Amino acid sequence: MSETVLIVGAGATAGVGGALARKFSEAGYHVIVVGRTSEKLEALVSEIRERGGSAGSVVADVTSEVDQEKMVEAVRARKEPLAAAIYNAGSNFPIKFSDVTPEQFEAFWRVGCFGAFLTARQTLPLFSEQGKGSLFFTGASASLRGRPNFGHFSVAKAGLRNLAQALAREYGPQGIHVAHVVIDGVVNGDIVRGRFGDYLTSLGDDGALEPDAIAEAFWSLHAQHPSAWTHELDLRPYKESW
Repeated sequence: MSETVLIVGAGATAGVGGALARKFSEAGYHVIVVGRTSEKLEALVSEIRERGGSAGSVVADVTSEVDQEKMVEAVRARKEPLAAAIYNAGSNFPIKFSDVTPEQFEAFWRVGCFGAFLTARQTLPLFSEQGKGSLFFTGASASLRGRPNFGHFSVAKAGLRNLAQALAREYGPQGIHVAHVVIDGVVNGDIVRGRFGDYLTSLGDDGALEPDAIAEAFWSLHAQHPSAWTHELDLRPYKESW
């Protein structure tokens, strides 16, 4: 029997979600990718299948409880264990605090933190039934510190980090590995290339995190022996100032 891995916030193939989906597929898991844009999901599923992997998709708004219920229904329909669920949804761009609207502030929190709560709420019962599983969350520099023009993002990521800690302490004794991965730096993916291409170029070789390298780190967490679990892992380019 195979097992399923759920990637929530998959997005473009050239991004962290796409790299995670490829990595776990290559390891023999059936991957279900979840996101808002069907075209991006279909492209990622097609790529995985062309490589000989097994994948499916669910179009969902991560801030919708109804959509997340559909996502987990797709997992249950396979009638196989859920090996891992990774919450990778989120976006980031600078906004001066004086320019942040209440609607923007809430939207960042809903995607960055509330959606993670919904994913945990939907998947932890499955993991508890199994007595095992990995529940991972993608964090950021803002998980650890607030910086000018990123107050809206920092609140969401700091909340996510504390949620992960609380869940790890509550569910770890049940055999469920809850981990938080801090991505401290710019990711060399489609989003950054499209918005901040010149800045990405200015960082030089290995100045930005490569999605495939990030995926390797997530895989290492999942493969850890339960006698030596990592809860928080921070990743950054060797030349990143921190």
